[in-house]
Amino acid sequence: MDVLLSMGNWRVVLSLASFIFLGALAVCASDQEPTEVTTEPSTTEPSTTEPSTSVESKWGYFDGNPVTKWNEDGRTMTLITELRYTDPQGLVWVAPIGSVVDGASIPRYLWSIMGGPFEGKYRNASVLHDVAYGEHNRPWQDCDRMFYYAMRCSGVSAAEAKTMFYALFRFGHHWKFPIKRGKPVKYQGGLVARGEEIPRAIPVNPAEINQARDWISNTDPTVEQIEQRPP
Repeated sequence: MDVLLSMGNWRVVLSLASFIFLGALAVCASDQEPTEVTTEPSTTEPSTTEPSTSVESKWGYFDGNPVTKWNEDGRTMTLITELRYTDPQGLVWVAPIGSVVDGASIPRYLWSIMGGPFEGKYRNASVLHDVAYGEHNRPWQDCDRMFYYAMRCSGVSAAEAKTMFYALFRFGHHWKFPIKRGKPVKYQGGLVARGEEIPRAIPVNPAEINQARDWISNTDPTVEQIEQRPP
C-alpha cells in the first residue's frame, strides 16, 4: 500500500513538473517571437491651410508715415514728410512734402462716419485722397478706388470702407478726365492733361447712404457692384 501511494505521489510530481516545464517553454517562445504591429491608415487629413496673406500685402502697402503741421488758418495742414502708397495693381500714389490737406475731398457728412478724415485708420487714405483730388492727374474713379484700397490696407473694415467708397462715388467732387482744352501739368516726368472739376449737382443724401450701408452689410458687394448700383 505504501508503495502504491509513493508511486502515485511520484506520478503527481512528474505531472506537475511536466506542466511547469511546458509552461516555461511557452513563455520563452512568446518572448522570442516578433510582435506583429498593424498600422491603421491615418485618418488625419493633410493640411490644406494656405500661407496667410497679410492685410498690407493684399491691399497694397505704405512707405512712410505722414507727419503734418497745422497752418495759421487753423483749417489746413501741411505735410512735412512724404507718404507713398502702392495699390494692389502696382500703381504708386504719392503725397509729397509740402502738400496741403484739409479733408475737403471727402464730403463733410461722411466725417461723422469716420470720426474725422485724419483720425485713426482713415488718416493715410485721407491724406492720399486729398492730394490726388487736388492734383487731378488721374481719373476720379481711380482716386476713389485708391481710397478704398488704402483704407483696407490700414485695417478699416470691409463694410465701413465700402460705405465710404459708395458715398464718394455718388457725392464726391468729380472731374472730367482727360479734356482737350485742359492745361497740361507735369506728372512723373511727363505732361498730362489736367482734369476739369465738375460742379457737384447732387447734395449728399444721408438716407441714401444709410440704405447703401445696409445693402453693403447684407450682401458684401464688390467694388464693381457698388459702382453699378443704381441711385
